[in-house]
Amino acid sequence: MLRWIALILLVILIGLQLKLWAGSGGMHEVQALRTAVQKQAGENDRLVQRNQALAADVSDLKHGEQAVEARARAELGLIKPGETFYQVVEQPAGAASAPAPGNGGGH
Repeated sequence: MLRWIALILLVILIGLQLKLWAGSGGMHEVQALRTAVQKQAGENDRLVQRNQALAADVSDLKHGEQAVEARARAELGLIKPGETFYQVVEQPAGAASAPAPGNGGGH
């Protein structure tokens, strides 16, 4: 009789261990969920920082004329009446070392 009880308890223990390690809601699934939660938390932190930067940008645009003027100058190329616009065009890096056409033939 004691042998049967021990055998039944051993089968129950093995069944519970299988459920713990491989069944639905087992250790593997819990670890996968923990990893997903950590990944989502990192993404949320990144998005919170982006939203804070955008909120600061919106606040500057709503309350400051300087921010609007700076953005209009940088993005749209706008100038005030009476100002003179100068555009500086730099030569590409390879153009400085190449000889000018017609100056270096030797003929």
